[in-house]
Parts: sequence; C-alpha cells; structure tokens
Amino acid sequence: MAQDAPAAPAPTRTAVATSAEQRRAYIQFDLLIIPLIVLLFMGIFSFHFALLVGDWDYWVDWRDRRWWPLVTPLALSVLPGVFGYLLWDRLRLPVAGTLTILCLTFASWVSRYLNFHLFADFPMNMVWPSTYIALGLIFDCILLLSRSFFVTGLFGGFLFGLLVYPLNWPLLAPFQVPVELHGTMLTVADLLGYEYVRTAIPEYVRKIEQSTLRTFGEAVTPLTAVFAGFLNILNTWFWMWIGYLGAKSVWLRKIT
Repeated sequence: MAQDAPAAPAPTRTAVATSAEQRRAYIQFDLLIIPLIVLLFMGIFSFHFALLVGDWDYWVDWRDRRWWPLVTPLALSVLPGVFGYLLWDRLRLPVAGTLTILCLTFASWVSRYLNFHLFADFPMNMVWPSTYIALGLIFDCILLLSRSFFVTGLFGGFLFGLLVYPLNWPLLAPFQVPVELHGTMLTVADLLGYEYVRTAIPEYVRKIEQSTLRTFGEAVTPLTAVFAGFLNILNTWFWMWIGYLGAKSVWLRKIT
C-alpha cells in the first residue's frame, strides 16, 4: 500500500510584512536608538569638556578674562566641527552644533546639581554651567545659509571664540560687583572662592590673572576674545577635516 506524501511545510511569514508593521517597527527603532544617541553625545561631550576646560567652567571665580574665553571655544568646536560635516555631508542636516551643545548643557546641569550641589554642598550660584547654546545656533545657521564648510569655519569658528564672554556677561556681571571684607576690596566671585575652599585646587596659592596681559587693563577680554576667534577658525577647519576623513568610504582589498 502506497504511503501518503508528507504534507508541505506551512509558508513562513516575516515579522514585518505590511507597510503598517514596517512603519511601526521604524518608530520603535527610532524611539530606542535616538535616546541612546543623545545619551552618547551627552557622555562624550561632557567628558571631553571636563577634560579640556574643567575648572575654568566649574567655578564662577575661575571664569577669568584671560584663560576661560580662550580655552572654552577651542574645546567647544570639536564635536560641532566633526559631526557638523558628517550630518551635513550625509543627511543635509545643519543641526550638529545645536544638538551637541544642548547635550552638553543638559549633562552639565545634571552633573552640577547632583555632584557639586547635593553631594559636595557647593551653592548653585557658584557652580552653574555657562551658556553656549547660541554658539551652536550661529554655527548651524551659517552652515544652512552658506552651504559651505569653508564659510562656516571662517565665520562660525570666529564667532565661536568671539562671543563666549559676551554671551555669559549678563550671568557673570553680578559676581564682578566689588565688596569689602575686613578692609580688603574684592569681587563677589572672589569672596565665594575664599569662603568655599576646594581641596586639590591650588587656586589661591597664585593669581590666575597675574601676567603681562594685565598691562592692557580692561582691554584684556576683547583682545582675548578676538585672538580666540582667529585661533578657533583653524581649529574648526581642522575638526571639519577630521569629519571629512570619518565620512570617506574606504574599500579594503580582499586578501586571498
């Protein structure tokens, strides 16, 4: 007696078959990957900024007229330069400057409040983060309007260095008010620094503004800002070039 033929296997069905399921899968993937990318940007930029700028941005009495306006834009231009090239070259999205600096701002506020204020008990008006969001907006707007990396590096890089101190001046001005303590005149920022002693920071063993630049008097800040702007042009072009290298397609030869 002939045996019955085996039944044909049931047709397999993919997990994503219809257009509605594909759209739902894309949305779920975006909801998963976008927060991870934002957290990655926050961690990278916060660590990078703390490593290069650090105390000059942590303490209000360290935001001097000479070093803080010079070092800060050089560190800030790294990620906008690299990811600005990548996002514009591949996706035509002029959002890298604003996105990266927003991530840095959010991470800075979380860190200052949890670590410096709650854990170390420093007052928030001594450790508040500076504002740099306008620099990212300027960088992205210049890239959007010019569609040129050369023009963006020229004008965006210059304004990055030039506007760090003016953008934060409304926040810094109350801490430059002179006060008298035991017959000695000092600023509110200096008084905070003396009252809240920080370990492992030899700040008051020396004066951070004691240099030949003091010869120029009140012209220290404009000179530093202009010098930082010109220096940051080269810095921005360099990091855009690094972004260009990262965006290149490299074909590897197969080894037989």
